[in-house]
This record gives sequence, structure tokens and C-alpha cells, in this order.
Amino acid sequence: MQNTQRVDRVYCLPPDLLVEQIRAVVEDIPPDAAKIGALGNLEILLAVAKIAGEFRFPLVVDPVMIGKHGAPLMSPEARSAFLDRLAPRATLITPNLFEAAALTGEAIASVDGMRRAAERLCRLGARAVLVKGGHLQGMATDVLLADGKFYEYEAARVDTPHTHGTGCTYSAAITACLAAGCALPEAVRRSKQFITEAIRTNPGLGKGNGPVNHHVRARSSIHELETE
Repeated sequence: MQNTQRVDRVYCLPPDLLVEQIRAVVEDIPPDAAKIGALGNLEILLAVAKIAGEFRFPLVVDPVMIGKHGAPLMSPEARSAFLDRLAPRATLITPNLFEAAALTGEAIASVDGMRRAAERLCRLGARAVLVKGGHLQGMATDVLLADGKFYEYEAARVDTPHTHGTGCTYSAAITACLAAGCALPEAVRRSKQFITEAIRTNPGLGKGNGPVNHHVRARSSIHELETE
């Protein structure tokens, strides 16, 4: 229960209910791709990881650990199981700097640090990693490690407090592009364009950290680099 200024309460659904919801969708109208966001606790994470083993479509996992206003959205126990049980099921995981540092145990303060974190997360079980650099100084640079190759996506930083849901929207956009048949690097490139423009054109809703503009047409120029 939240608004743009605060989070009052976080309630986790019973794991069996969540699994039944997933099965009801997948057995009737299978998606072309899916995304997982905040899971909340260890029981839900384990239940989702188990059923994800049955998926035959791309799965993007955003390891949401803390909300915009500081509310914890993943228990410490769930963090420890994330890389062992869920990350190997995912086509891509999309941690921000805080989440990547929490998962690797190493502070990240540069693009080189983001690359090292992506490599470590792949060694720990992830198949592909997008480390989001929105909290670094300077250009908003994200680092993708996929199939042994690094890709960097740069965009000009937008000075605004209205960035609520940025990471969730970004990962959802990547999922939509994968569902449309894009290769992973192209899906990230298009989604980086979308989220950059969505931040820039935010509607300024609420008295605190408002949401981005989900109706925008992406037209930003994103600088992409591919390195070995």
C-alpha cells in the first residue's frame, strides 16, 4: 500500500495462490515472454523458481529488493536463494547497483565495477545480466553481459524526482521486446530508449516521486558499445 510519498504496508500472497494464478494463465494462454518483479519472501521465491523450470518462453527477472521509499521488498533469506534457485531459470536478470552489490557482496562505483559484477553474477548462476547504472554519476550507463559479450548502453541523465517504477518499467519493456522476437541486445537497446524518454516526459504526478510516462514513443538516441 503506497503512494508517491511513502509505503505503508507490504503484504505477501500465499505461495500456493501465486502458483495457481501462474498455472491458470500459462496452461490457457501461454505468454511469449514473462517478467518477475518483487517476490517478497523465501517461500514465494522458491515456489516461483520451481514452476519457472516448466516455462518454455523467455523469462526476465528483476531482483527487486527495496522500494523507491526504502521499504524492503525481498527478505534476506530470499536474497541468499535468488542466485541458486531462480537466476538460472531466467533469460536475463536486471539488478540495479544496490541489488548487484547485495548479490555479489562487492561495492560498485564505476562502469568497470558494473562489468565485474555482471561477470561474477554469471559465474554465480545467472545466464545473462543487465546491471543498471542509474545511480552512478555522469551518463546513465547500463552494462549487459550476454553470451560472453559485453554491451554498454549510454543515455543522458534526466534531472527529475519522478522516477518511480523506472526499473520495473525497463524490465517490462525488455520482456515485451523479447516477446516480439527481438534478440536480447536489441531488446535492451529499444527498452533503454523507451525508459529514457519515459523519464524525460514524466507527467509529474503526485507530491513525491511520481511515475514515468508509460505512453511515450521512444525516440532518444542511445549510444551502444559491444566489447569482448
